[in-house]
Amino acid sequence: MTDSHSEERSDVRILQQYISYIRDIRRYSPRTVQIYESALSDFALWAAEGDVGYTDDELVASLIPSLIRGYEASLLDADPPKSPKTVSLHLSALSGFCRYLMQQGRLKSNPVKIVPKPKVEKRIPHFFKAAALEEYFASTAFYSDDESAAELLSPDTSEDRRKEVYERLLHRLIIMTLYCLGIRRAELIGLRIEDVDFGRNVVKVHGKGDKMREIPLVVSLSEELLLYLKAVETMCGGKRSLKEPLFVTYRGKKLYPVYVDRALKRELGNVKGITGRKSPHVLRHSLATGLMNEGTDLYSIKQMLGHSSLASTQIYTHSSIARLKTIYEQAHPRAKKGGKNGD
Repeated sequence: MTDSHSEERSDVRILQQYISYIRDIRRYSPRTVQIYESALSDFALWAAEGDVGYTDDELVASLIPSLIRGYEASLLDADPPKSPKTVSLHLSALSGFCRYLMQQGRLKSNPVKIVPKPKVEKRIPHFFKAAALEEYFASTAFYSDDESAAELLSPDTSEDRRKEVYERLLHRLIIMTLYCLGIRRAELIGLRIEDVDFGRNVVKVHGKGDKMREIPLVVSLSEELLLYLKAVETMCGGKRSLKEPLFVTYRGKKLYPVYVDRALKRELGNVKGITGRKSPHVLRHSLATGLMNEGTDLYSIKQMLGHSSLASTQIYTHSSIARLKTIYEQAHPRAKKGGKNGD
């Protein structure tokens, strides 16, 4: 095979069409698109035994149960081996691709459906205790009132101090928004000014697959958002368009993932009672766990979090079970007495 022929055959159009489809039509997050593209390219290269010159037809022909099982085994036996969760993610990417090919008339059925996925141990989600988060909000209350806004906007405030106050105000608001709304990092970054309806006290959130959901806006968050928007408009020298990002950096730029992650680590790093990983998803878990402990039904939590199925939401039942055990041990007569001798 000549180099030119190899280059010509390596243009697998159907794969790139699918990536464009999930990115532009289904509106998958950039991270998900990246993971799916990597997983599908990895399978295609494995099925072609390392030959980068595979064609559309060859790729489609490789999507049969026996080859998919072999690919799954190769991932589990790799050095180092892929985790069951990673392997399941690869199979999910293949399954989505196969469904797309069925829509295009290139496949009659989805071969991935009959390939058993490796068993993934369900992890109990890490969460922050409500008391620890309340301690953080109490310690940073200065950045949520008119006094801080006045300092931020005063012409006598130095540039360095203005930047410090603005970033502390923004960082606190990022954490409060993630915790109060239970939204994902990408959803936070994607919020626009028009998505906050102060009249109805709801926030419109555009989630995975561009699905829109409305989440109640609590009074404390509403007040801080109004204060923040007023401060930003004054700093920017005029009213902003409703289409602009809700949250912006000190320089007026749209937030980005690393900025959000750093804000959480900086703000929560030294708070007593907050341990382990500090990420937007842990704040999401914290809200869901708190709601579950207060007796909120699973369906309502599912709707608020934007889960596609109840299966994803059921991981939070661990908290209510743990709480039930504590209540049982404190209240049940046989639990208190150890259940011995028929007492």
